[in-house]
Amino acid sequence: MTIDLSQAQEVNDSAQANTAAACPLVVDLDGTLTPTDTLLESVIQLVKQSPLNLLRLPFWLLKGRAAFKETVSSHTRISAAHLPYREAFLAYLYGEKNKGRRIILATAAHRSIAHDVADHLALFDEVLATDMGCNLKGNTKLAAIQQKVGAEFVYAGDSRADIPIWNAAQAAVLVGASAGLSKSVRRRNSVEQEFPREAVGFSTWLKALRVHQWLKNLLLFVPLLTAFSFMDSARLATTAIACLSFSLAASATYVVNDLWDLESDRAHPRKKHRPLASARIPILAGLAVAGGLLLLAVALALVVSQPFFFMLLLYVVLTSTYSWLFKEYVLIDVIMLSILYTLRILAGSVAIAVVTSAWLLAFSVFMFLSLALVKRCSELISLEQIGKAAACGRDYRVTDLAVLSPLGLASAMSAVVVFGLFINSPDTQARYATPDLLWLVALGLIYWLARLWIKTARGEMHDDPVIYAIKDRGSRSAIIVMGVTMLIAHFFGLN
Repeated sequence: MTIDLSQAQEVNDSAQANTAAACPLVVDLDGTLTPTDTLLESVIQLVKQSPLNLLRLPFWLLKGRAAFKETVSSHTRISAAHLPYREAFLAYLYGEKNKGRRIILATAAHRSIAHDVADHLALFDEVLATDMGCNLKGNTKLAAIQQKVGAEFVYAGDSRADIPIWNAAQAAVLVGASAGLSKSVRRRNSVEQEFPREAVGFSTWLKALRVHQWLKNLLLFVPLLTAFSFMDSARLATTAIACLSFSLAASATYVVNDLWDLESDRAHPRKKHRPLASARIPILAGLAVAGGLLLLAVALALVVSQPFFFMLLLYVVLTSTYSWLFKEYVLIDVIMLSILYTLRILAGSVAIAVVTSAWLLAFSVFMFLSLALVKRCSELISLEQIGKAAACGRDYRVTDLAVLSPLGLASAMSAVVVFGLFINSPDTQARYATPDLLWLVALGLIYWLARLWIKTARGEMHDDPVIYAIKDRGSRSAIIVMGVTMLIAHFFGLN
């Protein structure tokens, strides 16, 4: 009788898998059940409470990892309801639970976080976690599992720190493990299930860096255009470098801002899908990329000029202050946003050493205040549509729409009034061949701004009015017509 060795091995593996499936399933938390790192998120919360806490962290670490986690957790609270979970793996766990399998949560995270997760998911029979006297990781976690669960168990993990536990387990469940780690575990143990790591593609990073927001930095070209120097190749190249510098710095601040707003973004119906909020991009990777982009932005700024470098520095300081402090205060946040937009125009002036008129600055402040209010009203209308009364992480309520919408419209019309006064100024009359044509631009502004507010009131506005203006055909057409009209008014006389 001939024995098929491959069939025999399959039968043996199947028998082992059936035996393992009867064993309790021990599940890791950070990186496994949730793709995020709850300790890093707790540290971010701590620094958000007070930047001075950064100075305290090294001293807390000197007391040991367990004591460090205890101290950090005593000052912070991670919302288990808002944590991102690996949905496919979670569905598998509920399926095993329904079969009567015993499931245990064993994590190096602090016990307060672990118990909150267990209470939220209503899945685990027992919870093993770090407390004041013991950091539950590696061999320490293995010892705790063997003491509480016994020698026979299946372990679900994601990192190399879990290898000692997998070596002692009856089988492994791989969740988000790298290809190298998966191969290493398979050589030593049978694998009950594997849930592959989600690939982080280039498009994911583009979303995290918000490259589409770089369009805002085209405002640096405004002084070049208003000075009608766009045929000057040297100034054009300088402005392009300056724009790239601001864009890279902006992306760095967007990453930090998203980390700062993890909790509030996860409570938002659309922002919860952002790469950092959903933990598709790890926190440390985000910080590393942000740091690299900021260094590159500084280098480019110094290539432009030292005064421009100081403008970039001022932008980073103001946008960071906005993210850390001012964005939580009603109205102050939108005023800060209008200042940041106007600062881009000033930076463009500094880059090519031209003077920006008071008319342009006044127009910019009112225009961008209106656009910032469009953004806030759009968010509040979205919250109203899903039955929420207030924004998470911001001092705004749905009832504030009664004040914010009229204020936004008033700001828009104020920008048009400033533009009208600009048309009649002696400087404009001297610089434009046909200044009266600019009244057509004023009408275009009324149409475009009113259109934005109508779309906002209808709940059709994107979270960002700049993105909406790019995608909306009516907005694109209005902007193009206004631009062409200004060029004709400057270069061509009707007489």
